[in-house]
Amino acid sequence: MTQECKSVKINEIEISNNLPFTVFGGMNVLEDEVTCMEIAKTLKETCSKLALSFVFKASFDKANRSSVGSYRGPGLSKGLEILSQIKQELNIPIITDVHEPDQARQVAEVVDVLQVPAFLARQTDLIGKIAETGAVVNIKKPQYLSPEQMINIVEKFLHFGNDKLMICERGSCFGYDNLIVDLLGFDVMKNLTGGIPLIFDVTHSLQRREVGSAASGGRRRQIMSLAKAGIAAGVAGLFVETHPNPNEAKCDGPCALPLDQVEHFLTDLKNIDQLIKSQKNLRIE
Repeated sequence: MTQECKSVKINEIEISNNLPFTVFGGMNVLEDEVTCMEIAKTLKETCSKLALSFVFKASFDKANRSSVGSYRGPGLSKGLEILSQIKQELNIPIITDVHEPDQARQVAEVVDVLQVPAFLARQTDLIGKIAETGAVVNIKKPQYLSPEQMINIVEKFLHFGNDKLMICERGSCFGYDNLIVDLLGFDVMKNLTGGIPLIFDVTHSLQRREVGSAASGGRRRQIMSLAKAGIAAGVAGLFVETHPNPNEAKCDGPCALPLDQVEHFLTDLKNIDQLIKSQKNLRIE
């Protein structure tokens, strides 16, 4: 018995757990326009060279910050202006976070995929307003939630009449200030949801905060190992953040992939993805 797979379409890109993975790549939060465009162009060119589908990711506002002094981004108005420019100049689809219900409609007019941040995935009013836009939506699994509990979030979203849904693994709390990735949970989520496309956010899964620190640290050196493991588990997409100089990134630099290593990174992952998806996936009862 093979595993059921559903699909969603982002413009002409079909997203499914049994298809070649799509790259959801970009930066954690929008910075200056030159850096944003550099990252988007590099990712587009690299994905085109490797024949990988690509959706550009960046946030206009990171409202879920531990410290009031943490960089949040340019805000809704300026952020959507930058994202719109990238979309038009490079002809690529865009994914971005929505933090408040009254932002959903305005953001959906610019971007192609609305994302629900992990900390907000149980907020019913937010889920409802985002679903009602009719856009494709990516919901991140909260760090504190088991894979089995994601079915409740999925059912809540579907209740509002939108079935264009992806779900995203981004690591689970392991004690204080640390995350691990439950690879067995990938199949749990895929099976419980009837094969809804599963995205793996390798970048945020690398977060680890030092005791007393106001900002999250990370384990950038292990990004390749973790990404390989996630791709080998069979996913519809890989969510990865990159930066020309991660040490100078305004947010989550310790987890970001250096931009000049993107091609090597994606080449290796494509090879693994092709191998895994060429094999017969049996469900063992």
